[in-house]
Amino acid sequence: MTHPTDTDTYFICATPRTGSSLLLGLLESTGVAGHPQAYFRSPDEAAWAERWGIPHASQRALDYGEFVRAALAAGRTGNGVFGAKLMWGTHAELATRLARLHPDLAGDELGLLEREFGTRIRFVHLRRDDILAQAVSWLRAEQTGVWFVGGKGEIGGGQDPARGEPRFDPEAVTGILCTIEEHNAGWERWFEFYGIQPHRIRYEDLSADPQAVTRGVLAFLGLTLPAGHRVTPSHQRQADRLNEEWAARYRLSSRAESSSSSPYSPPTPHA
Repeated sequence: MTHPTDTDTYFICATPRTGSSLLLGLLESTGVAGHPQAYFRSPDEAAWAERWGIPHASQRALDYGEFVRAALAAGRTGNGVFGAKLMWGTHAELATRLARLHPDLAGDELGLLEREFGTRIRFVHLRRDDILAQAVSWLRAEQTGVWFVGGKGEIGGGQDPARGEPRFDPEAVTGILCTIEEHNAGWERWFEFYGIQPHRIRYEDLSADPQAVTRGVLAFLGLTLPAGHRVTPSHQRQADRLNEEWAARYRLSSRAESSSSSPYSPPTPHA
């Protein structure tokens, strides 16, 4: 098995509703960038273990070393490249489990990742400039249970169309906006702490030209799109007019609240 020049493993570091599922599907379509999935999200571990035939009576009984080996086998392409997605918080869950396997590296998240996934690790940071649109999309996904449409056998995401109908909730949007800012800041601190220079992607660029963004990731990883391969999406766009309406209503409600809470100032007399 031959390895690329620069990369054994790469992680897509993101927050929800930044186009991460779209990007994973695009990268998989290249045939050289692994089969990236959210393998390490703790609520999905049992489902992945069942798919891979790993015996477990409970999450605690799961042999995590065997779980990681199975993830690597499932997530690699023939050139040896492995890809996976990490949301903010998932990296800490993964590190906690890896620390049980390698107690000598407890507290060193990057060291734990390198021990299990190889020293040639690259990080791709995906974020969204329009965090209000992100928050609206996040709320709608939580309410309906539909986190993505399409894909190729992902586990997780809570795809449950019967979960509920979407309803505008400005307080919930405000809470999610705060969460997004906290998670974005968390990733920045994490990269700075470990001296990581990630490849940065804006959702807006990914949405506008997914093929170009995907080719940019391949270049960052030291990979070349094989002859005859096309970069093709496997996920469908979900945002629609309702998302735009909610964002507009939130802006109006925020302006109204700001005006009502402002101290009264008398009008300036005419000269």
